[in-house]
Amino acid sequence: MNDATSQNTQNSVMSFSDTNPTLKALANTYGTPLYVYDMEKIKANFLAFKTAFGGRKSLICYALKANSNLSILRLLAHLGSGADCVSIGEVKRALIAGIPKYKIIFSGVGKRDEEIQEALNLDILLLNVESYEELLRIEAQSKLHFTKNTNKSTNKARISIRVNPNIDAKTHPYISTGLHENKFGVDIETAKKMYLYAHKSPFLDPIGIHFHIGSQLTDLTPIIQSAQKIAELARSLVALGIELRFFDVGGGLGICYEDEVPISLYEYAQGILGTLSGCDWTIICEPGRRIVGDSGVLLTRVVGEKITSNKRFVIVDGGMNDLMRPALYEAFHRPKLIQETQGIKDILESGLDSSKYDAPQQTLADIVGPVCESSDVFCKDIPLPSLNSESLIGFLNAGAYGFSMANSYNARLRPAEVGIYPNGACLLRARENFCASIHEEQSALEASTLLLQSLSQNNQEGIRDQQKFSANNKRVK
Repeated sequence: MNDATSQNTQNSVMSFSDTNPTLKALANTYGTPLYVYDMEKIKANFLAFKTAFGGRKSLICYALKANSNLSILRLLAHLGSGADCVSIGEVKRALIAGIPKYKIIFSGVGKRDEEIQEALNLDILLLNVESYEELLRIEAQSKLHFTKNTNKSTNKARISIRVNPNIDAKTHPYISTGLHENKFGVDIETAKKMYLYAHKSPFLDPIGIHFHIGSQLTDLTPIIQSAQKIAELARSLVALGIELRFFDVGGGLGICYEDEVPISLYEYAQGILGTLSGCDWTIICEPGRRIVGDSGVLLTRVVGEKITSNKRFVIVDGGMNDLMRPALYEAFHRPKLIQETQGIKDILESGLDSSKYDAPQQTLADIVGPVCESSDVFCKDIPLPSLNSESLIGFLNAGAYGFSMANSYNARLRPAEVGIYPNGACLLRARENFCASIHEEQSALEASTLLLQSLSQNNQEGIRDQQKFSANNKRVK
């Protein structure tokens, strides 16, 4: 190991006198904004799903879109997780992290032909089909693939069809997916035609049926209604000779951000199982948020305060590019003023409790970020004591759709990610580097500069020609 590699390794793993390092120590070491995850919490959340469905054949496929950090995926792979992927990039991440190909599902409404072909090459469990048009494209790609690869054990693309039950999930309209007005899935009558077509095709193997009605679900009733509706369709397909093996109930179970009451996993599993009496299908469940959401904190440092005639703003160094959900969905992430000795577990177990600040005076404040947008607001009218540049504020329940939706707006660098394990803290992803962030553009800069110089030269020649033309006109006159 060379000196540089040794130094990088030392920087990536921190040693503490205890197994619950303080968030202040993490902030001082890795900087802010910073995502911090409780890896044991993630483990417990995943195992709770396995326990809930333990009495039946089941496959828990973690939804990578919630958080696709490779170390999180590696942990889940060790626990026996599958993967629900919505891009070929997520499929590759799952494989790199050690999730077996036979536990990987490829979903999404916009699969390109080359992505379909790559998924077939990777021999994953199945592709979820979103439309009749996509079914025909998968068939065409399957024909092309298996004609070239005659030595494979199968000559058909394994598929599942996403059926839209037209049931209101009672969630935010941006994350509702089970109504006919949504872009996802097909209606029941179209699904029947697609299954019959696939059943007759020499290049398609319809082995599963799928539904997913939305995200951040806190009402069990629409989920059970959807399961009943799709189970009835599945039974009718089996009666027609279509040998289904998988019944995919999607994911979407919510967590408590503010005052929501999460669905009991036991009641969830029992409710779904109750719709499948007499059926021997393997149940697939695709949780994302419920596994990682409440495990994460976005740690920010106070930059300063701004007080106007009628408003107090507390400005932090994290912005809407680091945590987009408040700006995108008006979502609430409970803020927590970090105390000197607090670790990740301490603040995951409590919300913002002003009585713990021991401050004589508190006033209402909006917590805002530095991004040049009025929507860059984390939360409004929060009672806070006077703060300074040493103050840290953590935003709870940031493990899902936090870093995975982070971006570089305002040329800001994406934050680092740290995982807290029982035996220490580990850097899961380094803070984005400015030079690395512009590398691809720099490689094109020389070519674009040459074009610009050529254009400038042509313009100068055009100006000279125009001047000559004008001079000649004057002489003629």
